[in-house]
Amino acid sequence: MTTAAARIERAGLALLRRVDPETAHGLALTALRAGLTPAPGLISSDRLRTEVAGLHLPNPVGLAAGFDKNAEALLGLSRAGFGFLEVGATTPLAQPGNPRPRLFRLTRDRAAINRFGFNNDGMEAMAERLSTRPRDAVIGLNLGANKDSADRAADFAQVMAHCGRHLDFATVNVSSPNTEKLRDLQGKDALAALLGGVIEARDGLDRPIPVFLKIAPDLDAGALKDISEVAIAAGVAGIIATNTTLDRTGLTSSQASEAGGLSGQPLFERSTHVLARLSLLTDARLPLIGVGGVGSAEQAYAKIRAGASAVQLYTALVYGGLSLVPEIARGLDRLLARDGFGSVAEAVGTGRKDWL
Repeated sequence: MTTAAARIERAGLALLRRVDPETAHGLALTALRAGLTPAPGLISSDRLRTEVAGLHLPNPVGLAAGFDKNAEALLGLSRAGFGFLEVGATTPLAQPGNPRPRLFRLTRDRAAINRFGFNNDGMEAMAERLSTRPRDAVIGLNLGANKDSADRAADFAQVMAHCGRHLDFATVNVSSPNTEKLRDLQGKDALAALLGGVIEARDGLDRPIPVFLKIAPDLDAGALKDISEVAIAAGVAGIIATNTTLDRTGLTSSQASEAGGLSGQPLFERSTHVLARLSLLTDARLPLIGVGGVGSAEQAYAKIRAGASAVQLYTALVYGGLSLVPEIARGLDRLLARDGFGSVAEAVGTGRKDWL
């Protein structure tokens, strides 16, 4: 990134921080659609190229769900240096989500709290947009359930069946704290039934795709053990650890008491501990994707060494901008080389004991 481009991005970030967070988010998506954001293109190397659940990634740095809820900026995001993208969450029917304000910057904590409540345009609009997606990117969809659904488990399968033909992977999201009782679906029996329905819908596609499970960071040891057993038995391709947390320990920002899920730097240690425990429980039988507080190459590397085959980020972009993506990918390449690893896969889990 040139010095001039860096100055422009810094000025843009400063401007976005002067407006409310949800408006700023909308402006960022508009800039992506207009081609006004950094577009380094493919970031890759022999060390960075990796395979996760059959997906061939140019690098292991992905975009987490929630940034592009309705797949409105896929072309811009596909040129931003990510190794893969996850859009959504998407529910069968469009829904407005919770009332505003529902997104809060915690600047002193380099964090955010959201209580969006799965606001999205619904699976019909999502399928239409995905049908014209960039074909040179790895793109997945976060599956959700409508707030007022009589059968939330069936909603996940319905979105899979409707949108699956346009996807490279899908993620079952039972870990958002902003839809009442959604996290109850992480219980062993409920989760087994839900995953069974989604896998059945996936198997009905002309081109079956990997299904990931995204979990909360607020699970105890017993729940983590149950989830790992259910995921393996159901044929899930991998686990994404983790979603946002309800914990508020150590926050200093004035809006720390707002209801919703906390993301960003305060989540890094909690989510990485969960990741390492899952790595131990699954014993390399499932690839893991590490999410939560990734804002630097060093943090991405720590997630990988704790057991992640790839990582995702979102909140760090609020503070660092899209130029953070190639910075993390290239920095990760240097860290792997420094420590003598010839590939991402060689480094996975090599530091797990530090997080147990």
